[in-house]
Amino acid sequence: MSGLYNMSKADFDTTLDLTKIKPYGDTMNDGKMQLSFTLPIKDDERGEEAARQLCKLMGLEDVNVAYHHALDTEFTFYVCYGSCVHTVNYTDIHVQTVEEETMSMDEVNEYIKEHFGRKIVVVGASTGTDAHTVGIDAVMNRKGFAGHYGLERYEMIEAYNLGSQIPNEEFIEKAKELHADVLLVSQTVTQKDVHIQNLTNLIELLEAEGLRDKYIVCCGGARITHELAKELGYDAGFGAGKYADDVATFAVTDMVKRGFK
Repeated sequence: MSGLYNMSKADFDTTLDLTKIKPYGDTMNDGKMQLSFTLPIKDDERGEEAARQLCKLMGLEDVNVAYHHALDTEFTFYVCYGSCVHTVNYTDIHVQTVEEETMSMDEVNEYIKEHFGRKIVVVGASTGTDAHTVGIDAVMNRKGFAGHYGLERYEMIEAYNLGSQIPNEEFIEKAKELHADVLLVSQTVTQKDVHIQNLTNLIELLEAEGLRDKYIVCCGGARITHELAKELGYDAGFGAGKYADDVATFAVTDMVKRGFK
């Protein structure tokens, strides 16, 4: 065992081909994966075989149904293990992302003083029928999240957190009333792509009133990516692992690029 712990990264990389990446479990390129899912069937041997066959169809070999549990009389939860036969070419992958180097809270404040000489107004909410505030609170509230202070603590940002279930029309009216520079929309509920519908609706309303170019408009949530946000007409999207300093950095630098005063 001591020999294993003495192995360097270079030792592992001797069998690593970035053009044919597979999951790593116990050894390089073994393809080991874990899948968990629910099937609308009884918890019995037939259901277990159905789970195994599904995993094989998804490209797993040596499938083991390690755990199964009845959630109800006609629903069963499965945990399966197997070895993936597929690979991806990591070197060909290109992802749209926010490229600015994240500034600290103090750096953002100094940046705003230097380029604007006034406070930046940020209005945020969970719009539509979304009743969850955990995302918008993490970015807006003073205490922030995971050691990253929220926008309310920034000296040069006037942050307004409108909360949850704010209709898009009301959100826009509040933005006009507060003379907002930046609009932040958090979306947590994503069943049946309701977040796509709501985010699209907001952009359409802004465009209909001729207001789209008057704001930096960003969205965030667990299923939000920068690429998706851009496709929907937003300036940026922030998913898991992004914080207030990431949002603030993008907003103020983009304001400068677009000539906001």
